[in-house]
Amino acid sequence: MFARCFVCLVLATPFAFADDAGTAVKLSGLSGTTPATWKSEKPANRLRSFQFKLPSGDKALADAEVAIFPESSPDTTKNFERWKATFVPADGSTIDEAAKVGTLDIGKVKVATLDVTGTWKYKARPQDPKSKEELLADHRAIWVVIETPDETTHLRLSGPAAVVEKHKKEFETWLKGLK
Repeated sequence: MFARCFVCLVLATPFAFADDAGTAVKLSGLSGTTPATWKSEKPANRLRSFQFKLPSGDKALADAEVAIFPESSPDTTKNFERWKATFVPADGSTIDEAAKVGTLDIGKVKVATLDVTGTWKYKARPQDPKSKEELLADHRAIWVVIETPDETTHLRLSGPAAVVEKHKKEFETWLKGLK
């Protein structure tokens, strides 16, 4: 019995270490390995190439998520307007006042960002008119559009505002480390 348990432990060990190393990701001609704390999940739909759960560390809060959408539209103006429309600012300001638009430098690659906090009018399948809308108070989404000459990829870090804030620096460091 002990020998059988020992063999099972030895065989399972490489999988535990592989998970601890993060996941190799390629997007828009760039690549990198995710932080080890990001738990790889099966993508929720065919539009996603990768999906990761980022732990909240608090039983009262849901985990955050990073979703990666390949072969996306490079039109940041249209995308940002569409994404901003999925949020209602909490403090009575307009969505344009509440949304933070920015850029990141990842080598010579063009990267645009949109950061919005408030009540998220979340739909599991945003393009499906039959998909039911959920109102998620005090949520935050940081969208990133990576545009290269060959491909545009969208990324989204989303979840309860406090959990997204907890993982924001790690997310940005990972993005800036893509090569």
